[in-house]
Amino acid sequence: MQTVKIGIIGFGTVGSGTAKIILDNNEFIAERTGVKLELKSIADPDTETDRGIKLPAGVLIDDAKKLLNDPEIDIIVELIGGTDPARDFILQAIRNGKHIVTANKALLATEGNELFEAAREKGVYLGFEASVAGGIPIIKILREGLAANRILSVYGIINGTCNYILTKMTSENVDFNSALKEAQELGYAEADPTLDIEGIDSAHKLTLISSLIYGIPLSYNMLYCEGISKISTHDIQFAKEFGYRIKLLAITKAVNDEIEMRVHPTMIPENYMIAKVDGVFNAVYVNGNAVGETLYYGKGAGDMPTGSAVVSDIIDIASKKGCAYHAPLRHYGNFHVKDIDDIDSIYYFRFTAIDKPGVLSRISGILGSYNISIASVIQKGRHAGEAVPLVVLTHKSREKDVKKAIEEIDRLDVVADKTIFIRVEGRED
Repeated sequence: MQTVKIGIIGFGTVGSGTAKIILDNNEFIAERTGVKLELKSIADPDTETDRGIKLPAGVLIDDAKKLLNDPEIDIIVELIGGTDPARDFILQAIRNGKHIVTANKALLATEGNELFEAAREKGVYLGFEASVAGGIPIIKILREGLAANRILSVYGIINGTCNYILTKMTSENVDFNSALKEAQELGYAEADPTLDIEGIDSAHKLTLISSLIYGIPLSYNMLYCEGISKISTHDIQFAKEFGYRIKLLAITKAVNDEIEMRVHPTMIPENYMIAKVDGVFNAVYVNGNAVGETLYYGKGAGDMPTGSAVVSDIIDIASKKGCAYHAPLRHYGNFHVKDIDDIDSIYYFRFTAIDKPGVLSRISGILGSYNISIASVIQKGRHAGEAVPLVVLTHKSREKDVKKAIEEIDRLDVVADKTIFIRVEGRED
């Protein structure tokens, strides 16, 4: 039986989960795959804190360079996150001829073209299943399970923090700040939640998905990203009245050799399965031209779910089943990324308008001048002379026209505050 020796850099949440799975499930893994995994070393500056795992003597060390240069180690697992020194560690491991497994979506999204090219030139594998959607094996599904398909679109709830916050706001009618505070108290959100709530984490993951399925270079800087911090309970309640729920969606789709890559709050029909995904769970909807619509659901973070994805990559590489892991992002398409201003979508508008005769006609007149057609309108209560919410759902419109129309409408003397707009997916005109 083949024995593969593993070195892990980083003994935090995911590192602990990965080590636990290797130690606890090793016999089962060997029986199932014919590969015996040996945890040779774990490098972390903190060698004193009890992680609740009993490691063999001498496994935990404080010197990552010693681990990188150990000739007995076959696979390096990078789990420290961030760009530096993770990038240097991975490049050093590649130069030393070692295979790599990482969960570092931020590094791959921004520096991945260099890393994958280095792995390709050296002939080593670079596995990244754990970088997207935690325990959901979405990379393997897209690369192997749906390899016979031309992927038409992917819609993902791929950040559990944002999904928890929006679920809390929807089910309990609490405001954003209160929901965020509770997420932080429960450990679902960091003390600085910016990467999550502003959509950046989801954007990193979507960059990898889009490159994988459309064969384009990693293009994080071309992706549109918008978070959930401006979503209010008013918008959530109005969405309900229209029959929608608001989710932070990562969306990629290809139409006529153009790729849309965008992360933003999105209204989706409440009867859609993905709209029912609540709490910290993730879900990824994939539409393939052969298989049709499929949905994958599970835990998107945590020590054991993400550790499971890490070990899955280790097993694939160890058994040489990681097809093209050293070159997973083959540039075979002639696609280009569509600018957000050029997308077509249905839109939700919430105007803060003075309650007086003729206001709706003035607003609708401006919308019409930009080829934006109104599908539905909601106005709550009557407060003559006061500012009230006026909510509009449009037919499909062009984003650049929407922005120009809103800019003009917000200058009206009957509009008291900036207009809120949310894109709508799932229903066509």
